[in-house]
Amino acid sequence: MTDIPDAAGHAALAICESLLLALNDRNVLPEREIVGILRDAAAAHEQAPPGDGLEEMHSAVADLINRIVAGGNSVRRR
Repeated sequence: MTDIPDAAGHAALAICESLLLALNDRNVLPEREIVGILRDAAAAHEQAPPGDGLEEMHSAVADLINRIVAGGNSVRRR
């Protein structure tokens, strides 16, 4: 592993985005389901129980996922 901060998170994000694109390209999952998966992931962080000391992280994660949805990074908009 690397000592570079957040490298594992960036790698995981890139892998997940590539998987979502491949699933859509091969007609395994339609765009609406992929967007639904992303929205569910964002909602999980938006609705995380308060008081765990990770509120700022949950907010940042939800914001990033919502920006991915808005930007169309994980689906090839047709």
